[in-house]
Amino acid sequence: MTRQINGDDLREQVAGELLRSRARSTALTDAVDEHDLVRQHSKLMSPLVWDLAHIGNQEELWLVRDVGGREPVRSDIDEYYDAFKFSRSVRPELPLLNPKEARQYVGDVRGKVFDVLEKVPLQGRRLVENGFAFGMIVQHEQQHDETMLATHQLRTGEPVLHAPLPPGGNLVPATETFIPGGPFEMGTSDEPWALDNERPAHAVHVDSFFIDTTPVTNGEYAEFILAGGYDDRRLWTDDGWEHRTNAKLVAPRFWQREEHSFVRTAFGVTEPIVPDEPVVHVCFHEAQAYATWAKKRLPTEAEWEKAARFDTAAGRTRRYPWGDEEPAEQHANLNQRHLRPAPVGAYPAGASPAGVHQLIGDVWEWTSSDFGPYPGFEVFPYREYSEVFFGPDYKVLRGGSFGTDKSAIRATFRNWDYPIRRQIFAGFRCARDA
Repeated sequence: MTRQINGDDLREQVAGELLRSRARSTALTDAVDEHDLVRQHSKLMSPLVWDLAHIGNQEELWLVRDVGGREPVRSDIDEYYDAFKFSRSVRPELPLLNPKEARQYVGDVRGKVFDVLEKVPLQGRRLVENGFAFGMIVQHEQQHDETMLATHQLRTGEPVLHAPLPPGGNLVPATETFIPGGPFEMGTSDEPWALDNERPAHAVHVDSFFIDTTPVTNGEYAEFILAGGYDDRRLWTDDGWEHRTNAKLVAPRFWQREEHSFVRTAFGVTEPIVPDEPVVHVCFHEAQAYATWAKKRLPTEAEWEKAARFDTAAGRTRRYPWGDEEPAEQHANLNQRHLRPAPVGAYPAGASPAGVHQLIGDVWEWTSSDFGPYPGFEVFPYREYSEVFFGPDYKVLRGGSFGTDKSAIRATFRNWDYPIRRQIFAGFRCARDA
């Protein structure tokens, strides 16, 4: 189904998404003082002030200069905010804009963007058709907002972010769901703001399999630890065991063991783990070892997407697990409404046709698949978004987390990261052959 909005309605939608993403960026950066904004809380992350100015710089490059054809606002800073020119570890050493300058800069850019949005035709050029370039920038800002949220998780000190608890869980009658074999349509060719690695739609055959009805929980993962899972070499691949040994892994990141129980620190608050919440902050290797211990495996990317999208009764592929409508509060734990995953079974309205729960939101889910192009892949609009990451170094994650915005997630959306990464809001569910 092609989803197109034209004319003034499209401009109004774009303006609303731009405002919504900027409100989140502002909240994440206003929550801390200037010292915390310029400080590097982890070598894995940029200072928060770098992320803020980088958001403005990408917006300037694509919407002000390219789409709008306007004069540069600050071409003198381009190289410092090029994510490929300087790694995160060295960014604090660059002559970055200070917090006041960064806020002024992103404000100046945004003013010009709204002028461009009002005047530029949203047709006749692929980059602007259906507002694509604006949608790309909205998603870019929201992705960096999730990165900034991860930086907040890594900072030390008193809590500065607050949110209500997610809804309570509900009993999910089955622990796993059968997905029948056969072809389905994977990816998309008609989602207006889908990024290049999601395209094009193509038929994929998947053999019958079982998939966990919910993500693996804290309680289940604690059983793996207490059963000696981190010490059993047989459960780990060669790469996984090497990393587990070198990094001295003994539990998910931010967990501490107390006798036979565990506590977890999240955004400055330390408390006992909630047994029925999905486990978060585990790397691919940990997920894979758990799956082996459970006598299962991680799902492939195609299996995950079929479980999330294919409606066997109707014989068609959906946009989201629950249907084609945009995510709402009853469907999924998204938009940073809560600062933690919701207990399993909390979103029955978001289940897939096969009865698989919480595929969208809560935790990014590791799959067993390397990140690569779909058949017929075409770079658009730049190589550095997807193509330069293709290969066996990166594993695909699916579904989004509690820190993902609804504008930056779809059942076709593909995330990727190194298999050792644990600061991201990642968990997993298991699968097995039928």
